[in-house]
Amino acid sequence: MYSPAMMQPDPERHAIFYDGVVSKRFLAWAMDMVLILIVTALIVPFTAFTALFFLPGLFLVVGFLYRWITLTGRSATWGMRLMNIEFLDRNGQRFDAATAFLHTLGYSLSMAFVMPQLLSVTLMLISARGQGLSDHVLGTVAINSPQR
Repeated sequence: MYSPAMMQPDPERHAIFYDGVVSKRFLAWAMDMVLILIVTALIVPFTAFTALFFLPGLFLVVGFLYRWITLTGRSATWGMRLMNIEFLDRNGQRFDAATAFLHTLGYSLSMAFVMPQLLSVTLMLISARGQGLSDHVLGTVAINSPQR
């Protein structure tokens, strides 16, 4: 079986770690977006509703902080935890704060432009490990969470 000392699981020998991960990532992303929207909406009244003038920027900041903090904590956002998936770095370890920051930055930049986002989705669908653009750049991978 797989252990973190083995680096990342091999997609051929340990295919169970990658089964359904791409669709789980999509569902986790949708759940995370709802959570981010709720938090953003809860913040607005505390700004005397002036946040309505810069709502898209507030949404982006809340989303960035949410992803960075949750990925730093357990290498998975709350949506990913519900879907039982997590990220591993290139060494097969959970994310530290720096890797979580870089992954979140890469995600944010790819979401800002159509072509990188399309490339990221395409890469997830065709790569053996289901890696998106940020994953390829950083050498990270999303897997079904092993029993730890």
